[in-house]
Amino acid sequence: MTQQITQVDAFTDKIFGGNPAAVCILPAPADPVWMQKVAAEMNLSETAFLYRQDDGYNLRWFTPAAEVDLCGHATLASAHVLWEANHLQPAAQARFYTKSGLLTAKKSGQLIEMDFPALSAHEATPSVGLLEALGITPPVFVGKSRFDFLIELANEAELLALAPNFTALKQANTRGVIVTSRATRPDFDFVSRFFAPAVGIDEDPVTGSAHCVLSTYWGAKLGKNPLRAYQASARGGVLQVRLNGERVLLGGQAITVMRGELLSSG
Repeated sequence: MTQQITQVDAFTDKIFGGNPAAVCILPAPADPVWMQKVAAEMNLSETAFLYRQDDGYNLRWFTPAAEVDLCGHATLASAHVLWEANHLQPAAQARFYTKSGLLTAKKSGQLIEMDFPALSAHEATPSVGLLEALGITPPVFVGKSRFDFLIELANEAELLALAPNFTALKQANTRGVIVTSRATRPDFDFVSRFFAPAVGIDEDPVTGSAHCVLSTYWGAKLGKNPLRAYQASARGGVLQVRLNGERVLLGGQAITVMRGELLSSG
């Protein structure tokens, strides 16, 4: 029995940009061991698995090395596939039951807008060796969210110049590290990069879940809402973020790159 799989570039309107994710719409729950093996085989930053549940879909995300509790770009990719493959009508809301609770998405003009939990970063002492692994001189701010460290640098040039030691960074006691600064490029409020070698991703091209933290951090610092963000990886990605109480609306585009069949199902 075969299983269809779709690869989508998320947070971009151009193929080979943004962050690629694989999406599997399953007929029923699958074995997590099989899902992890598929994610390792796909070797993308995330592979999403979903199946119909009540008024929505159960959704789980796997990196090549581990299951994660929250992922923005693979959720965006999943919603895109549901609409594109006519599992949902264009005006319908996509509803996902996840390890981070109910997440929803809707079409908003050219964007897909996702409703995610807003997260905060509280000032924290960096774990031993973290700043050295990143090659960072004294930062503007170091904080810790539910999932990741957040580090602000003085300017975008410092951010772009980072060349982390990923072997050393993997030892940091955290899922990942968000590094950010104010944007100098026009049309953007802030820029960021995201590193997560501990879960098999040296540098993630575009990270929706990181912007759950970045939106609250920069919203408070700049006194601005909504904000326009650029993730400055080699592929690059664009997000519009809008705070709404204890939630954040993450907006982005997505485009299908390929479709295929797995010759094994869970």
